[in-house]
Amino acid sequence: MSRLKYLVFFIISLVIFGTNGLLVANISLESAEIVLMRTFLGFIFLLAVVLIKRCFSFADLRADIVPATVGGAALGLNWVLLFGAYRYAGVSIATLTYYCGPMIVLALSPLIFKEKFTKSKLLAIAAVAVGMVCITGNVSRGSDVQTGLILGAGAALLYSLIIIVTKNVKHMSGLNCAFYELFISFLVMVLYLVIDGSPLPVIPKSGDIPFVLIIGFVNTGLAYYLYFSSLQKLPAQTSALVSYIDPLTALIVSALFLGEKLGAVQLVGAVLILGGACLGELKPAGSKRLSEKNKTGGK
Repeated sequence: MSRLKYLVFFIISLVIFGTNGLLVANISLESAEIVLMRTFLGFIFLLAVVLIKRCFSFADLRADIVPATVGGAALGLNWVLLFGAYRYAGVSIATLTYYCGPMIVLALSPLIFKEKFTKSKLLAIAAVAVGMVCITGNVSRGSDVQTGLILGAGAALLYSLIIIVTKNVKHMSGLNCAFYELFISFLVMVLYLVIDGSPLPVIPKSGDIPFVLIIGFVNTGLAYYLYFSSLQKLPAQTSALVSYIDPLTALIVSALFLGEKLGAVQLVGAVLILGGACLGELKPAGSKRLSEKNKTGGK
C-alpha cells in the first residue's frame, strides 16, 4: 500500500511539472528572470523541508560537490533555454525537442559509461531521430519556431549533461541534491543577470505574482519534494517510464489551454519521440534493474 502512495505522489509531481509551460506563458518576465524567481522560491521551500527533516549532510556534500555543483549550474541555464524555447516554438514542440536529452545520453553511453548498445536501444535512438525529422521538417529558416528549436536543442544538451553528472552523485540523497542544485542554480542566475546588465532585484508585475509564486513554491518546491521523496521508494525502471507523464501532460495542457495543435506528421513525430524515449528506458529480461537517476533538468 505504501508503494501505491508513493506512486501517486510521484505521478502528482509529474503532472505539476507538465504545467510549467502554461505558467511561463502567463508571466511577462524574461526567461532568465523567471528562472531566478523559480530557483529562489524553490530553494526556500526545500530549505524549510531540509531543516524540518534535519536530513542534510555536509560530509555527503563534500564527497559529491563537483558533480552536484556542475549539475546545479547546468540546471539554471537549462531552464533559461527551455523557457525561451516555450516562447518561440510553443510548449508542444519545445517539450518534444527537450525530451531528446535522454536519447543524447543513450547515444553517448558506450563512450561515457562503457555500456553496450542493444537492439532496443538502437531502435529507440532511431525512433527519436525520425520523430525529430517529423517535428522539424516544415520549419522555415529564420522563423521564431526555428529559434525555439535551437533553444530547445541547447536545453536538451544541458539536460543530458545534468543526467551524466548526476550519475556521479554517489552520496547525497535525491532531496538533498535537488536542494543544493537549486541553490547553485540561483547563484548562477544572479551572476548571469549581472553580466547581462539586467536590473536586480527582479520585481514581478502584479499580474505575474500569482504565476511566479505557483511556479516557485508549487511547481518547483512542492513538486521536487514529492518527486524525490517518491523516487527513492519506487523501482528505478518504474520511475523512469512513468516520468514520461510529464511531457504528455505538457502536450495536453498546451493543446487545451494554449491552443497549440500539432499537425498529423508532427503527431507521428511526437509518438516516435515519446515512444522511443520509453523504449530506451527498458531493460532486457534478466538484466539488472536501472540505476536510480536524479533527473532534475526535465522538470
